[in-house]
Amino acid sequence: MPKLTIVTDAWHPQVNGVVRSIETTNRELKAMGVDVSMITPEPFASVPMPTYPEIRLSLAWPGTVGRMIEAEKPDYVHIATEGPLGLMARRWCIRNGQPFSTSYHTRFPEYVAARLPLPIRWLYAFVRWFHNRGGACMVATESLRRELSAKGINNLCLWSRGIDTGLFHPREKAENPFGLPRPIFMTVGRVALEKNLPAFLDLDLPGSKVVVGDGPARAELQARYPHILFTGVKHGEDLANTYAQADVFVFPSKTDTFGNTILEALASGVPVAAYPVTGPIDIIPAGSTAGVLDRDLKTACLAALEASPQSARRLAETYSWEAATQQFFDNVVEAKEQRRKRGLRQRFGIRPAEAEIRGTPAAE
Repeated sequence: MPKLTIVTDAWHPQVNGVVRSIETTNRELKAMGVDVSMITPEPFASVPMPTYPEIRLSLAWPGTVGRMIEAEKPDYVHIATEGPLGLMARRWCIRNGQPFSTSYHTRFPEYVAARLPLPIRWLYAFVRWFHNRGGACMVATESLRRELSAKGINNLCLWSRGIDTGLFHPREKAENPFGLPRPIFMTVGRVALEKNLPAFLDLDLPGSKVVVGDGPARAELQARYPHILFTGVKHGEDLANTYAQADVFVFPSKTDTFGNTILEALASGVPVAAYPVTGPIDIIPAGSTAGVLDRDLKTACLAALEASPQSARRLAETYSWEAATQQFFDNVVEAKEQRRKRGLRQRFGIRPAEAEIRGTPAAE
């Protein structure tokens, strides 16, 4: 049974797409027969991230993280985040010759630059340094792969996402859900600066607007938009029922790398309105009747009222967590192979294909 250790700074009690993706992938990996161990912030003391207290930064010694990896004796290591635990795991892997893969879940440079006075070029230099040493850096969409490649990030490969179509599915719609008149325009996710929520909340639209989720900007936005319903965080059946009551799902973010909530809405039979940016353009193909992408978000919202709930559902059904997890594990295995090939080049100055001809041993 192959053994895989995943290191992540994003974990419970955080509620976001990164945590949900890793959690669901773990479940599917175990069903595939992979022995998965996790290194998360749970056993460590932590401090709140400046300007974003919901995210906790682990206070751990590099040696502790290294010993945790050693104790598992993994065949493969995947580092999911660029936080303190990810940095310590990266350091241990390099020092001990352990191949590893990484993933790029969030636009780290843009998010940090929005909160701290740091030049974005410095932050992208850090991202290149962090990810280029691994054997594979996983991204969710083809458009993001092209974008990051242009910024000098190497070894990029695709890791898509899936959706639980058993939980998220079309349901009977109430006449006045939440006591509000239709049409219902809804967004779901972290209520945070980077989600560009005012672009949606400022729109002059018929009916009602609903914001589902919590985050550092909620109190400010709730005070600024008292006529809009903020429900707070919802989970499981409650969340699925809430999605299904929307007439249009609005995704105002321009910085997400995928948009898991888009898939949840589509699976619920709710058409999507969004900007034509990374994430939406990768999920909703040109000419699709499952949603509308437009540089004018109001235009997209109004046009999405005429989109097809049936098309939305059919599109969601093409996304399988089983297929996405197989893609993830294939990337993990390939990362180790890339490390072997890199060793051949560094030790012998030859291309890997020449090794068999010359009878040269492969370098680990």
